[in-house]
Amino acid sequence: MTIADYIHAVPKVELHVHLEGSMSPETLLMLANRHHIALPADTVEGVREWFTFVDMPHFVDIYLTISRCLQTPDDIAQLARDFLRGQAAQNVLYTEITYTPYTHYQQKGMLFAEQLTALNRARRWAEAELGVTVRYIIDINRDVTPEQGMWTANALIQQYHQPGSGIVALGLGGYEQGNPPGKFSLAVARAQAAGVPIVLHAGEHGGPDSVRAALALGSLRIGHGVHAIDDPALVRELVARRIPLEISPTSNLGLGVYPTLDEHPIQDFIDAGAVVTLNSDDPPMFNTTLTNEYLTCADTFGWDADQVDALILNAARSALLPPRDRTWLIERVRAGMAQARGMNGLN
Repeated sequence: MTIADYIHAVPKVELHVHLEGSMSPETLLMLANRHHIALPADTVEGVREWFTFVDMPHFVDIYLTISRCLQTPDDIAQLARDFLRGQAAQNVLYTEITYTPYTHYQQKGMLFAEQLTALNRARRWAEAELGVTVRYIIDINRDVTPEQGMWTANALIQQYHQPGSGIVALGLGGYEQGNPPGKFSLAVARAQAAGVPIVLHAGEHGGPDSVRAALALGSLRIGHGVHAIDDPALVRELVARRIPLEISPTSNLGLGVYPTLDEHPIQDFIDAGAVVTLNSDDPPMFNTTLTNEYLTCADTFGWDADQVDALILNAARSALLPPRDRTWLIERVRAGMAQARGMNGLN
């Protein structure tokens, strides 16, 4: 059997995927029609073409349009269910979804508690019906003001310690240029003081200094982090500290961070001994899935089943779960790997 067969069969873990960015053209059209919102295209093919990256303002416009189409908590729950069906179909056992609540509060006045209730309806449904587990990273978009970022931190803190909140971290995403991590240092510090883990995007369009700033704020993982490769000392620090990198190659190509997969540094990080995890970021917007990330990288870099397993286990070990739950996830992944190897005739 081929490595492709194994990749399709093996259980997976994903740590870096945005819920709003997971909306398919079909779902977007359905929600736009439901709420009488005009889109730049009125067919699935047209929306998929519109999704094609042009520049960052265009990318932000797509994101804001998607958010406008999420008019009610039921819309949010439907989007999450649709996405999790796709994860289950890929045998993704555990996903940490990044979600940006302030946009929906700003656009529509939707309270965070309403949004979280909808997200957790989808989470419980997925666990019961699909056998997959999901947790939420509540995200600040870098484009907002520090005060608006504090809204997210405060809203998260009010819910984080509630039983069954489903929240595992405060995140920071969006375009890095002109928006360094330190812009939101007070919001991050407030969340940390409340015991909330911190997971920040850095080193995507920003350079090594962006990664260093995220580490200085206590980020437990680095979302993207690919431009750390430009600073060998920083790579050595990431390796020594065992800081996981959430790398999304197809997204990096789509956003112009690297021109081709051959030139992408993911293999360089692996060779250096970094804790690399593979992720899809905004899958429909880049015409990808987590499975596709493994398939394309395995083809480009010559990965075998052992390398695929190593990346999946990196993700499972880096999950923001209580130790007992993380051990359960790792054991479940290992059992699935053994089964997939047996099915595909691999030793």
